[in-house]
Amino acid sequence: MELRTDLALISEWITENSHVLDLGCGDGTLLAHLRDSRSVTGYGLEIDDDNIISCIKTGINVIHTDLNQGLSDFNDNSFDYVVMTQAIQTILHPDELLKEMLRVGTQGIVTFPNFGHWRARFSLFFDGIMPISRALPSKWYETVNIHLCTLRDFEELCYELDIEILQRAVVDTKHRTSWSMRLLPNIFGEIAIYRLRKIA
Repeated sequence: MELRTDLALISEWITENSHVLDLGCGDGTLLAHLRDSRSVTGYGLEIDDDNIISCIKTGINVIHTDLNQGLSDFNDNSFDYVVMTQAIQTILHPDELLKEMLRVGTQGIVTFPNFGHWRARFSLFFDGIMPISRALPSKWYETVNIHLCTLRDFEELCYELDIEILQRAVVDTKHRTSWSMRLLPNIFGEIAIYRLRKIA
């Protein structure tokens, strides 16, 4: 199964035989890959009916739910990892969901589009308009994104919530990385990927 590079990177961070909760799991591609390659078990949470049907067809355990309702149905430390790819910026209260992720999971993995990317800065500074880019392709009034952030914003939130950043990677929209992204991630990284845990 061919995986996007960011999903392949996430799968490398997840140990074999783990129990995983995937928030906004889409069509279940990541969970199916983890099941087949790493003997991972778990559940996906998804709101889109078509994606739910795709999950069921591939044998993924999926629950129809709105992430804005939180994770109160799950007990503390129910999962080894809780994953959320490209969804935190669409959540009404991302800080609360981050805390919930690390309540029900030992570790969390989060990805999001970086609003600090140079194209977004350029658009705001020179054009005076909300950016439209490869990572943020919708016009401001059409986007599902309601809480855009930069890498620095996210890292400051983690600090405020006593969340430890275990690993960070940045990629472009084709999910490739480069030396410039590693050198200046908040300027050149289009998509950020973090592995987290709650500070005891």
